[in-house]
Amino acid sequence: MSTLRTASALAAAIVVLISIAPLPLSAAAPDANLYTSYYFGTGYQTVTWIVCGSTLETEGCYDAGMLGPFGTAGALIEGNASVNISTSTVTRYVYVVDSAAGSGTGVALNVYKKTDVVSSTFDTTTVTLMKTVSLPITGGTTAICSMAANNGYLFIGTNQSPFLVRVQKSNLSLEQIGAFEPPINVISITSDKSGFVTATYGDPTGGDKGTVQFGPDGYLVDDGGGAWFMLNTYVALTTTTLPTSDALPADRLQVRPKKSAKPGGTGN
Repeated sequence: MSTLRTASALAAAIVVLISIAPLPLSAAAPDANLYTSYYFGTGYQTVTWIVCGSTLETEGCYDAGMLGPFGTAGALIEGNASVNISTSTVTRYVYVVDSAAGSGTGVALNVYKKTDVVSSTFDTTTVTLMKTVSLPITGGTTAICSMAANNGYLFIGTNQSPFLVRVQKSNLSLEQIGAFEPPINVISITSDKSGFVTATYGDPTGGDKGTVQFGPDGYLVDDGGGAWFMLNTYVALTTTTLPTSDALPADRLQVRPKKSAKPGGTGN
């Protein structure tokens, strides 16, 4: 557990809780009016978090702590929340990819368990490192690390490696996935709100481009040339490091029966 409720500069910034008129909270989400903000320390070697918002009777910032240290915190994502109404407890996992782990070129997935116990006046938050898993891809202090997720899987890559790693959330088992020959490094991983995930391979400065796409079940649904991406309804796609492409939709436009379709049928 890591908390910073001591007399530190960060703790001093935590607002004194103020009694307010009760705010309605969803019975299914004790933390519905609370939010967690993060910031990076020098060299992206630490990640500080702070929980703010409001409970039924107070508002302000309630708890804070730090993740790390890392070689470089290259990518972060939160998992879905699990709610226990009887104890007003909300649990979720926070996944942090250290893209300069070990000697500096390793990549490791750090899995933290974040627990919020919400009362009418306070939110007591604990964040505990549950496991660190080494990933079979190459990183570095200047590596561009990408990660996307759906309900069951994490998809992780760097621009130093032609391999993508698919990690199953339930047991952290992983599979290294190669895609193209000659090899092209992973430059971006994006997802949509339905759980489809696109891994894009290429270099912003030129060269070959390729795309591999996965379904909500974590398995391959499409692959081919071109630098394709996905959009979701929450975070805009930042184009700074992404390659352009002259791929044409016409190259992919085709309809075929599903493999499970029976002769003369329309599929399932």
